[in-house]
Amino acid sequence: MPGFRRGGREPGEGEDGQVETVEPERPPFDPFAPSPDRRYEVNAADLLRPFIEPGSGGLLRWRKQATNAPIVQVEDAYITGKLDLRAADLQYLFRFERCRFEQPPDVREANLLGLVFRRCWLPGLKARNFRSRNDVRLIRCLVEVDSGRDDSETTVRRADDLERGLPDAAVNLTDAVIEGSVVLTRTRIFHPRGKAVQADRLVITGALLAYRLEASGEVRVPGLRAGGNVNFSGATLDNPEGFALNGNGMQIGGSLLCEVDNYGPRADRRRFTANGMLFMPSLNVAGDIVFRGGRLAVDQTGEIVVDAWKTGDWYVDPRPSLIADRMHVEGNVELSDQLDVTGTIRMVNAHLGGSLRLAGARIKVLRGQTPPFHDRAVHLDGSEINGDIDGKGMWSEGQLRLADVTVRGNVLVSGATFFHPERDVISARRSTVSGNLLLTDCAVAGTLRLQGMTVGGSIDLRGTDVGQPEITDAGSWAVDLRSVQIARSLLLMANRDRPFRARGGVTMDGAVVKRQIDFTGAELVSTPRDGIALDAGDTVADEFVLAPEVPPEGTVVLRRAHCGTLSDTPALWQATGGLELEDFRYDALDTPIDLRDDTTVKTRLRMLHDAMPGYRPGPYDQLATMLRTSGNEEHADTVLLKKQQYRYESLAHGYRFLGLGVRLWSWLQRSMVGYGYRPVRALAWLVMLLVAGSLWFGLRSDECTLDTERFEVIGERCTVNRDDSGLEWNPVLYTADLLVPIADFGNKGRWYMADEDKWVSTGFTAMGWVLATTVAAGVTRTLRRNGS
Repeated sequence: MPGFRRGGREPGEGEDGQVETVEPERPPFDPFAPSPDRRYEVNAADLLRPFIEPGSGGLLRWRKQATNAPIVQVEDAYITGKLDLRAADLQYLFRFERCRFEQPPDVREANLLGLVFRRCWLPGLKARNFRSRNDVRLIRCLVEVDSGRDDSETTVRRADDLERGLPDAAVNLTDAVIEGSVVLTRTRIFHPRGKAVQADRLVITGALLAYRLEASGEVRVPGLRAGGNVNFSGATLDNPEGFALNGNGMQIGGSLLCEVDNYGPRADRRRFTANGMLFMPSLNVAGDIVFRGGRLAVDQTGEIVVDAWKTGDWYVDPRPSLIADRMHVEGNVELSDQLDVTGTIRMVNAHLGGSLRLAGARIKVLRGQTPPFHDRAVHLDGSEINGDIDGKGMWSEGQLRLADVTVRGNVLVSGATFFHPERDVISARRSTVSGNLLLTDCAVAGTLRLQGMTVGGSIDLRGTDVGQPEITDAGSWAVDLRSVQIARSLLLMANRDRPFRARGGVTMDGAVVKRQIDFTGAELVSTPRDGIALDAGDTVADEFVLAPEVPPEGTVVLRRAHCGTLSDTPALWQATGGLELEDFRYDALDTPIDLRDDTTVKTRLRMLHDAMPGYRPGPYDQLATMLRTSGNEEHADTVLLKKQQYRYESLAHGYRFLGLGVRLWSWLQRSMVGYGYRPVRALAWLVMLLVAGSLWFGLRSDECTLDTERFEVIGERCTVNRDDSGLEWNPVLYTADLLVPIADFGNKGRWYMADEDKWVSTGFTAMGWVLATTVAAGVTRTLRRNGS
């Protein structure tokens, strides 16, 4: 028969109920034996007889209590019959230790001081609408439903023969109110075809402590309200065909802890394990959510559990391991430290008051074969994170989707591996990061898509290797940085001896970077289909450091880009596909070209010419403008002279039959006047032609001097008009008159020239026009430049 004990906690029992009690006087009863010892049988009716009102046949509704509340202590008993405390109002704490129950205890609608089961075997527990003034504990118990019993709350039932609304749970605490804590430490609950625990709308003023709980069947606690922690550390929740934990709308005043239970020796430590989905949308946690070192698994090939997920909606994750949409967490979310996940971690439109830690986690989903693929490893669309995202050393197979996410701290990822080849491996479209986005020393298979992001600090991809990008009709890029807004720098550079490598090309079309874009030590390789290693069209930055380790394999596109300072290396200009430089503007070079450094200008002109397919005038104009702005006028003219040379070469190549004439005309302009950029050459040619003409006309004589009847002979030459007898022959003035086409010194057209002299004088006149026009053009260009 049970004894009554006055007072509070029993000797030797701790707060968490894990300390052994005092050894009983008689040999302990083994409640877990397959065949219980009949010598320990106690009839449930005998246990309840002291609480029966004499003559009433019912339980007492009220009894005057002593100062210290009594405890009903039952030890080493095989309780037969039905322990029926339904609707009882008794201020007693019922404590059962090493007991076995023939039928599930029934405390539905009861109001008790407390209820404790320690090392007991139960076929179930009925506690709907139960109210306890103290803890409810099931410590080291075994709850195993008897599938052959005809009981509406504990019998295993198929879905097709179970009426809606009827409970089917091994432990039923639906709508219960516990003014203390619920302790399920080291308890094993087996109800694989029903619910291991059903506690809808359970209210706990204290904590829910389920250390090393083993539950076969769904643990259902939607609407749970707990004033303290909800702790499943070391627990094993097994329901592979459905929800391992259904916590829809839970409100937790402390933290949700599902991590390694470190109690006892190191070899005895146990990790939290969930074989089935953790369904916790609209979760509200005042503290942290911790899954450190746990294991979450969902069958990636099995039946989709929820009918609403059997859809073509691309945003649905049909086989998730964790669902926490719209959750609100005041603290951190720890999904880290060797957390092993098979299935999607889904936290869409969630709010995190602290940080999200994924450091050291391993996340895997089965690769989809037909669109929509539904192979997201992490899905955080629309979430708000007030702290950091820490992903150091994480490993994932599947897509990390973070579209429209707001991070008010930093994104810190280093030494991580992301594997989702030929698809988006990280998609963070339109997301905002207030601090820095660091993705350093990572191995990435798939497209790293950061399109439209806004970053308050820098984007740092130093030492990261990206390959096997997604190839679509719109393009194929290993790194997609289109239209990003970066308040500091974009670093795509080597990290010590590890280069940044993009096997598939980088696009940053339309990016705006306030400070620096740095490609120092980078290796850029295009896809064979598109052939573009770097697309930086319309990109704006204060400084471009385009200094790759090796020549880019493919085309480098810089159309309409603009930077304040350009720093480059010969490897850039040796890109195998050349450079597209139309309207590429840079205000200065990082190392200014000295006024006497002709070698550097020649080298840069040669690299510029070799890098561009065909003739493009704009890049030469830009180089000349930059040199002129820095005060280097002579080198600017050298660049423009070379531009004209390449222009005529291009024209000659285009004219099939007249190419030789174009080349000759180009050579004449280049050698004589430098296309107008070397007007001093024209003056030298004029002097040289003046000397040559003076010698030619001064040393030769004309046969017309022998025909005095036809010509008026004056010295060695003849006049055209006999009326010009007052002229005096001077070969220097005559040559000067031929070479200066505008002015007339009174000699040109008045002296008779025949045979070779006629052709020579005509040639001098033509050369004079060419030289004079070139000099005028050069002077005009100089005046216009100085005036501007």
